[in-house]
Amino acid sequence: MKYRFTYQTTAFDLWQLSMYGIYGSMVGVCNIIFTVAMGLLSAKFWGTVNGFMKIIFIIAICLFTVIQPAVIYMRAKRQVATFPHDMEIGFDDHGVHVKTEKQRSELKWNTIKAVSKKPSMIVIFSTTKHGFVLTNKALGKQKEAFYSYVVSKIKK
Repeated sequence: MKYRFTYQTTAFDLWQLSMYGIYGSMVGVCNIIFTVAMGLLSAKFWGTVNGFMKIIFIIAICLFTVIQPAVIYMRAKRQVATFPHDMEIGFDDHGVHVKTEKQRSELKWNTIKAVSKKPSMIVIFSTTKHGFVLTNKALGKQKEAFYSYVVSKIKK
């Protein structure tokens, strides 16, 4: 095996991946604009509005800064509960090999759709919506070499 990692996705890893997806898109830009606008409106009108409007301002400011991340984290916790624990994932010239206590599977390189490098992880997509999240902690010092290897295999 060229590369082999013990693979365990946590709720925080999925939360982080979702947040990268949201704030790396136009949706994230809209979230930021809305939050800043609500902050400015709240600052301007705070002294002149009643208590109900103050609560609305607080909820609006917390919507994308507290509420949305909390909901995404709760969803990630439910999702992680369905994953097998202590998976081993290996990468070699033949493809991606995934092994759990109960089963083994192999994916050829031509079935891998994409690879995405984020600041704290590398994501290898087996479909457009599913993949393997390998964190910097799992990759260690091999992150750059591993990323280059996977990109070279996918482009063939």
